[in-house]
Amino acid sequence: VQLQASGGGLVQAGGSLRLSCAASGIIFNFNDMGWYRQGPGNQRELVAVITRYGITNYADSVKGRFTISRDNAKNTVYLQMNSLKPEDTAVYYCNAKRGTIAYLGQGTQVTVSS
Repeated sequence: VQLQASGGGLVQAGGSLRLSCAASGIIFNFNDMGWYRQGPGNQRELVAVITRYGITNYADSVKGRFTISRDNAKNTVYLQMNSLKPEDTAVYYCNAKRGTIAYLGQGTQVTVSS
């Protein structure tokens, strides 16, 4: 199983980034997909999730700023991040979950400068 995240980088506060995660080795349509992040000195936290049925849920800290979406034809999940804040600085990880089986991919660094 591979979950390849990309799209991270350095951006100024107020800017935008779009993360992508290409999945392979799983039946993508059957998996709930999500994004986690881990900032400096912080525990890993769930940022957003989109179920196999397209239902979305967000951490309170990103509601109204981030949007998760998926393209089942491309086996890819996205995270559109707008109005970025310095506290959004973290390594962002893609997650796939089906029942009790979960996978976490390699992360992509997002750095937001003030």
